[in-house]
Amino acid sequence: MQNPFLTAEWRRLLMLNYAVNPEVLLPYLPAGVELDWWNETCYVSLVGFRFLNTKVKGIGFPGHRNFPEINLRFYVKYQDPELGWKRGVVFLRELVPVPAITFVANTLYREQYKTVPMQYRWTETEQNLEVEYSWKQKGQQYSFSATTLPQAEDMPAGCEAEFITEHYWGYARWDAQRTMEYAVEHPRWQTYAVQNFLCQLDFGAAYGQEFAFLNDLQPLSVFLAEGSGIEVGQGHFIPG
Repeated sequence: MQNPFLTAEWRRLLMLNYAVNPEVLLPYLPAGVELDWWNETCYVSLVGFRFLNTKVKGIGFPGHRNFPEINLRFYVKYQDPELGWKRGVVFLRELVPVPAITFVANTLYREQYKTVPMQYRWTETEQNLEVEYSWKQKGQQYSFSATTLPQAEDMPAGCEAEFITEHYWGYARWDAQRTMEYAVEHPRWQTYAVQNFLCQLDFGAAYGQEFAFLNDLQPLSVFLAEGSGIEVGQGHFIPG
């Protein structure tokens, strides 16, 4: 990517993936894009990871380079008139502990960032790897975590983890008629085999009552991806 807007590393991406009724997501679908499915399943994912070595336009700002993020997202595709189908994500909410990141993302990309106190924990032994992301919101403490085998492995072609991790475009509703698109580039990731997980979260309180039904669901799958360096491109509007 030439002249990326943002460069960073995304590391230890913990993903809890829920099968949902697509009708729930239609009110959040930006103009011009469609829901993306895998094996006739429509997904919402709760994702936690850590930003490292973050730079905007090649500049790293003190106190804004290393921080965790937690987001709730779903999967879409866009029929580009020149390039064909592009697979991307739409964020329902993104949480970070850094106010400046919230301001830039919401202003330039019309994303749904919110600033909250957050923590993360990575514990590694010869037997396993434990990863936990937690945050405080509206006076409540939430967290989700997983224990995995210690060695990351390549993903098989065509697997569910590939579908979840290999969406290389972001789409955000600018207004009722316009949608912002931006590219996200990274190499294919490796994943860790998850042995167990724990999710302590009230989805309705954190994301609105329309998502409270997730409290009664078990994730269809849980992945931990090692991550890599990433580049995020400048945003632009897709043709209406």
